[in-house]
Amino acid sequence: MQAPAMDSVTQCCIAGGGPAGLVLGYLLARCGVCVTVLEKHDDFLRDFRGDTIHPSTLTVLDDLGLLEDFLRLPHQEVGELTAQVYGEQVTLADFRHLPSARPFLVLVPQWDFLDFIADRGRELPGFELRMGAKATGLVNEGGRVTGLRVQGREGAYTVRADLVVAADGRHTTLRASAGLPVTDVGAPIDVLWFRLPRSPGHPDATGGMIGPGAMLVTLNRDTYWQCAYVIPKGSLEHLQEEGLDEFRARVIRTAPFLADVIASLAGWDDVKLLTVQINYLQRWYREGFLCIGDAAHAMSPVGGVGINLAIQDAVAAANLLAQPLRENRLRVEDLQAVQDRRLFPARATQRAQVAVQDGVLSPLLARTDAPAKPPFAIKLFQRLPLLRRLPARMVGMGVRPERVRRDLLRK
Repeated sequence: MQAPAMDSVTQCCIAGGGPAGLVLGYLLARCGVCVTVLEKHDDFLRDFRGDTIHPSTLTVLDDLGLLEDFLRLPHQEVGELTAQVYGEQVTLADFRHLPSARPFLVLVPQWDFLDFIADRGRELPGFELRMGAKATGLVNEGGRVTGLRVQGREGAYTVRADLVVAADGRHTTLRASAGLPVTDVGAPIDVLWFRLPRSPGHPDATGGMIGPGAMLVTLNRDTYWQCAYVIPKGSLEHLQEEGLDEFRARVIRTAPFLADVIASLAGWDDVKLLTVQINYLQRWYREGFLCIGDAAHAMSPVGGVGINLAIQDAVAAANLLAQPLRENRLRVEDLQAVQDRRLFPARATQRAQVAVQDGVLSPLLARTDAPAKPPFAIKLFQRLPLLRRLPARMVGMGVRPERVRRDLLRK
């Protein structure tokens, strides 16, 4: 019987067209490896996409000769992270001293970043991106993963590959299909995600507001604010019972400058719940199969480091796997080398996030009275500016930042 027209063979098949999947696909194609990237949606427009590109990622783009083109996209640059803590303006992180190609955060809609990488990938002969293609399961032969079963626009088909990579996020089903168990760390917070218009009299800076029992992050997206309101885990139903007017009042108490636009929050359908989770795989791989990014280690939104950490995984994977794939000599030890390289950065970052969640955010959300002044630790950041470089380093560069191996690039 003739195989469906979409059945194909490639050297590497990547499930997930997010930052990790597209960057890995692009890097491998630049190294001369044939790659097929599968994205289950027809476009990159999503509610929950991180919008911050950190200096570690800007350095990777510079390694690839893409940085100047990327910075021509509409974006905002953030050299410092500031916050209003119980009414007092404080600086929490100073990125301007980081050893990076560009020492600042870039705020850009993630769909623009993904379109940018996808367009550059399509210029490469070994790169293929299939939209509307959902990975539904692994193909196993003789104890080895040899491909993916896919549901696409034209029907079901199979992609055979020397390596299958799960880069499809925390909700991936592929790691379970591969028999890789997940350890759940847990998280005491969730996040409510919504947009509000920006008025001419509003401040320009991206930042956060901390008040009695509340924390709100506002990202300046030029014509609107992308807002993240932190709540205790599982408390959305209670907020909804209090009513939308009370929620609007909570937002205004935390960020009074939003009072003139809060009415645009017309209903609970405008408020999206981001369920925060932190988990990790003890083992990221088996023969013919590898997990990276949130599929290997789901991150909290604390610090906004998730997509940048996933991109670091992609760079390490390309550095370690491009040559074995290109020369048709990939071994399970090569996949283990990727985990060995990236496990410590992932777990160290998660531990830092847990410390912030448990030691700062949970007590903050539980406190309904405002202290007379910001906590002592916050005061130290104001008295000793050098301290601001520590969180900037952790957020902006991360633990063990990766550089592209340019000797492997063919174009």
